[in-house]
Amino acid sequence: MSTENPEYLEYIETLSNEDHKHEALSAFCRIFLVSMYSFACIIGVSGNTLVLIIFIFYEKVKVPTDVFLVSLAIADLCFLCTLPFWAYSAADEWIFSTLACKTIRGLYMLNLYGSMLTLTVVTIDRYFVVVQATKAYLSQARRTVCVKLVCISVWLISLAVSLPQFLFSSQTQLDKKVCQADYSSDSLELFTEVIQMALGYFCPMLVMIICYSIIVKTLLSAKGFHKYKSLKIIFAVVATFIFMQTPYNLLKFIRVIHKRVILDDRFLYALIITEAIAYFHSCLNPVLYFFIGAKFRKNLAKILKKFGWAKHQQNTKQWQTTEDDSKTFSATRNPEITSMHTL
Repeated sequence: MSTENPEYLEYIETLSNEDHKHEALSAFCRIFLVSMYSFACIIGVSGNTLVLIIFIFYEKVKVPTDVFLVSLAIADLCFLCTLPFWAYSAADEWIFSTLACKTIRGLYMLNLYGSMLTLTVVTIDRYFVVVQATKAYLSQARRTVCVKLVCISVWLISLAVSLPQFLFSSQTQLDKKVCQADYSSDSLELFTEVIQMALGYFCPMLVMIICYSIIVKTLLSAKGFHKYKSLKIIFAVVATFIFMQTPYNLLKFIRVIHKRVILDDRFLYALIITEAIAYFHSCLNPVLYFFIGAKFRKNLAKILKKFGWAKHQQNTKQWQTTEDDSKTFSATRNPEITSMHTL
């Protein structure tokens, strides 16, 4: 979503005439960004790796929706693996050469967009599963092919949008060595920023609002207590996305339409903080889209039992009840009682 990683690197020189502010901002970045990037990397890599292990060795990617979820986990995992480079750059300077700068920034953006666009198609998939339940069931074989084609399209679009990072990123000497994009013109930079914000935030947000509004309306007309579990999941997904992505993208939008706002050191602090919060979305995706699933929790219990980290009988009894309820509820083809609870 951003043309700068981390955001402060491109603009930190604007404070060079005010050394005390410059030093304070640099010190803040060294402490805050290193801590946040490191924490996000550790938690996110652990969660998404666990997701892939369970899907590969336990659930075996049995249904079309699993393809989306595996793609999401891979995108988040690869994105998070670029954060150590930015953490080191924030703590010291960029020492990895121009070639590494192009590669890391390109992969960073590729997987960031891959993650956000996959979230978008997961939302659309949930719409068809819940609102168009009968049609989705009847076209299951075709859905498998379509899902694979959609995933390929998502990665091709992400690659196209990330090309500016592969082409224009370079190691630059400011007050220290940084890795940033050096566009050939302001118009190209503006065009790139607008496209990235549209695909990385505004389109996913619009799709979530429309699809989940229809899903909520469908669930409210359904019968049974399961709909309340589904509504809680929807609320968690949407609220998390809005809370973690909106502040950062609003600041980016303000920066695009009002360039001189970057001269305000308070704006830079806000941009740095909201950027770090936005990146935590990749850590929460496993919780929102995987750990809440009954089958996933059952397989997680098997792993914990294997390593002796859980009392299997107690966990199995608790989770089996949820799974049985979910199976009974989701087995029907009646669109009025189709649940999201088995995400």
